[in-house]
Amino acid sequence: MNTIDWVILFTTLILIVAYGTWKSRGSKNIDGYLLGNKSLPWWNVCLSIMATQASAITFLSTPGQAYEDGMRFLQFYFGLPLAMVILSITAVPLYHRLKVYTAYEYLESRFDLKTRSLAAFLFLMLRGLSVGITIYAPSLILSTMLDWNINITTIFIGTLVMIYTVSGGTKAVSMTQKYQLTIIMGGMFIAGWIAFSKLPDNITFTEAFQVAGEMGKLNLINLSFDLSDRYNIWSGLIGGLFLFLSYFGADQSQVGRYLGGSSIAQSRLGLIFNGLLKVPMQFVILYIGILVFVFYQFNQAPVFHNQSLKDKAMQTEYAGDIATLESEYDEVFIEKRKEAVNMVKAMRQDNSALVEQTRVSIEKIQDVEKGIRAEVKEKISAAIPGANTLDKDYVFITFVMTYLPHGLIGLLLAVVFSAAMASTASELNALASTTAVDIYKRSIKPSENDYHYVKASKWFTAGWAVFGMMFASIANQAENLIQFVNIIGSLFYGTILGIFLTAFYLKYIKSNAVFIAAIIAQAVILYCYFFTEMAFLLYNIIGCLVVVMVAYIIQYIENQGIKKRLSQK
Repeated sequence: MNTIDWVILFTTLILIVAYGTWKSRGSKNIDGYLLGNKSLPWWNVCLSIMATQASAITFLSTPGQAYEDGMRFLQFYFGLPLAMVILSITAVPLYHRLKVYTAYEYLESRFDLKTRSLAAFLFLMLRGLSVGITIYAPSLILSTMLDWNINITTIFIGTLVMIYTVSGGTKAVSMTQKYQLTIIMGGMFIAGWIAFSKLPDNITFTEAFQVAGEMGKLNLINLSFDLSDRYNIWSGLIGGLFLFLSYFGADQSQVGRYLGGSSIAQSRLGLIFNGLLKVPMQFVILYIGILVFVFYQFNQAPVFHNQSLKDKAMQTEYAGDIATLESEYDEVFIEKRKEAVNMVKAMRQDNSALVEQTRVSIEKIQDVEKGIRAEVKEKISAAIPGANTLDKDYVFITFVMTYLPHGLIGLLLAVVFSAAMASTASELNALASTTAVDIYKRSIKPSENDYHYVKASKWFTAGWAVFGMMFASIANQAENLIQFVNIIGSLFYGTILGIFLTAFYLKYIKSNAVFIAAIIAQAVILYCYFFTEMAFLLYNIIGCLVVVMVAYIIQYIENQGIKKRLSQK
């Protein structure tokens, strides 16, 4: 990082905050603050939805996911387009017709207050934890890369978001997100192009694609039905469908985005285009990770991608062991590069036998590399007890900091901060809306004026921002960050979706039955998480089905009891 990087980084962030605050000034009533006066066109709705879903974790962690595991993570999104169609037909016209501020208001008119409050509580639990992770993930990685204290980074991100979200509410969030997403995708394309342009021997895009395929990284489709496999076509189409129905149909952070659409048609178009664009967008981000992988077949990759943690380990008595392993790693890379060059030559000669031979050789060399990396991680763990040696979340940002020219480094860091701010702003706005409307206005202060509720919403926004920063400061990294966020979502989304599906389609079922069923379903999901090895995407299906089936059984028993009592009279 040099002066131009810092200038670009801070100028970008300050302009985003200033623009959002200025454009959304003057929100004096609750309609304007929570719904942006329902004035957004479809394209702004679409960009806001995409920016909300695409957090900093997406751009930090997804390329590393592809680097380690290939393209199979894309299957996670296969259920998204179908979910968008279903919600456009069902949820969008219903919410617009009822003129609700939050999705959970509908549940009281359909069931009762306790069911509305339960769904709102589950959402607040889910999104309250998620907002902390949304801030924590980039804070952790950026503080490591920039050698900042993580608490400073956390407060920096959280405060920037809080300024314009408190000031302008939903409109501020939506107005800033369209520029944030533009910066984000522009920066990612630049990073991918640089990774490609630095490949040796005039390797073409097609050849880079072929190398990735031969190395098993283009594993887009897995047709096997395996309940323990997180990413196959069935978990994506079925589990992903249920997850996205719940996320976009019952999660206020997304519902609030399309409730701001100027009409039912504009909200529908925003959702549909999100479904059409999200899968290609994720493909691009994953493929950038693949390009980084191909780049490192011809250029020396770090033996451990979290350089800051490795440097700390090098200050201990394990420094000599790590240095020896690193030297071995460098020697092995020379052999791998030679075989990678031979593979490209064989491709140009259309020599399939030689391509296969080089592929087998590279795989054997990579097995050796993995063994050395595992030993390095063991040494770092011994040198720094309790250190997290999962380093794939650092793959992309380390590449950026090492190989991008100055100026672009600042831009890519602005991308990460912008993504963190975009998703965090939506989450804070949703948390404030739900707290203000479903809890505070409904059950605590039901008879105040608009100004009071706008002021309360601003205080709730600030309060959730502080909570997120506090949680981020004490959080511990778990697994790959992009997976961790989705796991947390899956713990609650199935139950919430079950409540809403029952409300929409099963008029036979009443409030007591669905309330009890939701509590049972949540207990079942927590049991699956803590005591089984089941793939987390399936929690969404199980939670939803348990709510529907148990509610139906309870309602049937209750109705039979009523009939029996009536017959006895």
